[in-house]
Amino acid sequence: AALLLAFQVRLVMKAHSFIRENVPRVLSSVKDKSGTVHIPRISQYLYFLFAPTLIYRDNYPRNPTIRWGYSGFGVFLFQVLGSLFYAYYIFVRLCIPLFRNSSQETFNLRGLVLCIFNSILPGVLILFLVFFAFLHCWLNAFAEMLRFADRMFYK
Repeated sequence: AALLLAFQVRLVMKAHSFIRENVPRVLSSVKDKSGTVHIPRISQYLYFLFAPTLIYRDNYPRNPTIRWGYSGFGVFLFQVLGSLFYAYYIFVRLCIPLFRNSSQETFNLRGLVLCIFNSILPGVLILFLVFFAFLHCWLNAFAEMLRFADRMFYK
């Protein structure tokens, strides 16, 4: 449900940007009664839907080729898979045994506090992994596949 919600929010933000950029152009050309109305093509909108940006432009800077090897798509995909494997390892080694033992004991405040404090470090590690895997690796992999040249994700 959280992934679906994040995907829908992303689509709403992209639709808002698309409308905000194109409606004033269309309205100004109708108001001026000029013969040409610039309406974006479907291919431009589809590229915008998959490009790692939230600001619509008719044209984006593009790389001439896709880099598949080092510092390219393959490395980013490998980093995403490595992050998923490491998150799985953290869950299996640090989280699951902790909560498996706590479910068999009777409830007490001391056990709850110990469980919370013992799960802070794995939770922070997984949070960093999710940010690294999605914001750095996944978005760079999509940017590389689409030959998207403007890689200023962090600014």
